[in-house]
Amino acid sequence: MLKRFSLAVLSFAFAAASGYSQSTEKVTIPVSKTAANSGKQMFASYCASCHGEDGKGAGPAAAALKITPVDLTMLSKKNGGKFPDRHTIAVLEFGEQTAAHGSAAMPVWGPALGKLNPSNSSDRPMRISNLIRYLESIQAK
Repeated sequence: MLKRFSLAVLSFAFAAASGYSQSTEKVTIPVSKTAANSGKQMFASYCASCHGEDGKGAGPAAAALKITPVDLTMLSKKNGGKFPDRHTIAVLEFGEQTAAHGSAAMPVWGPALGKLNPSNSSDRPMRISNLIRYLESIQAK
């Protein structure tokens, strides 16, 4: 299990580092199946390698990136105390093209999450919704 997780983290770190480079090349990120109803488990599998287990941007792959990953615990604070759920959904679905992320620096998770259970059209939005709810739960007070 640890070996598989380490391999996934290394694969993701390489893919993420490639995404943070100036290249406009598309990067394919391997996604392992997690429970669709567990935002926390999805965060640990898909986000923590860059954003850290606590979501503060200091994951094991962060040092290899040109741009420091966003502190996901400060999203509400930076948005006037309201969690930016629509914006966060859009970033997960389509990526972010702002200067903070460079050129499509953060991986676009929407298509990858949709491939986990292509026979169930409600799986992708459910996964994104549960991941968003988890992110909302870790916001700094």
